[in-house]
Amino acid sequence: MKSISSLMAQQPLLPIIQANNVEQGVNIAKAMFAAGLTVVEVVLRTPESLQALTAIKRALPELIVGAGTVTDEDILKQAIEAGADFIVTPAISNKLLGYLVDCGVPVLPGVSNTTDILLAREFGFTEMKLFPASLSGGAPFLKAVSSIFQDVTFCPTGGITQANKQDYLSLPNVFAVGGTWVCQPEWLNTENWQAITNSCLSAIN
Repeated sequence: MKSISSLMAQQPLLPIIQANNVEQGVNIAKAMFAAGLTVVEVVLRTPESLQALTAIKRALPELIVGAGTVTDEDILKQAIEAGADFIVTPAISNKLLGYLVDCGVPVLPGVSNTTDILLAREFGFTEMKLFPASLSGGAPFLKAVSSIFQDVTFCPTGGITQANKQDYLSLPNVFAVGGTWVCQPEWLNTENWQAITNSCLSAIN
């Protein structure tokens, strides 16, 4: 099974799509794809997010689309059925990790401290999401744990901005950063898809 980092293929940003409806989700994905991004994460926080994920896969078959905010077995199954290429969780538990190990697609489990990292590693995961990154020690925390968990790499998410992303990306144990800053709510309200494309271009260059 491929790793999340291999799916990313050197893409330094995992952009997050939080769509209020299917059409909006597809338009966001198209705007991100226009910037050259090939991997996105659809967070399952709205009633139509699963349908949006499926619609994005249909509209942009070459785009790798993950499902985020997976917190239990039911949501995991629904995400897989919707066509998710990979799974991202905001947190972990022994129970959830047991489901994730056998889900059949790459997984980025969410951790926020050294106990979480050790637990996820015991289940065989060596790529993790630090979340919420800015409230969990940020770049200094990741630098500090690099010598302890030498085989673990991260995609920090939460509080990452255009201004501080390089603080994380400069670390050898960070393969990408997750971000919502490339898709501002006001751009969605005004359907300013070009602004999303421009923001994504700035984020990866």
